[in-house]
Amino acid sequence: MTIKTLLAATALTLTPLLAHAECGHDRQAAMSCADGTTYSEDSKTCVPVSG
Repeated sequence: MTIKTLLAATALTLTPLLAHAECGHDRQAAMSCADGTTYSEDSKTCVPVSG
């Protein structure tokens, strides 16, 4: 196996792992609800505003 082949195989193996490591699974996306509703942490959905 040549050095070029070994380097290419290493790069192709590590690239998806590095991309996965950069992904922010712990980050939350901003959510907006329609007028008259608010986001409920309990149900994880938009619920009507009462009152």
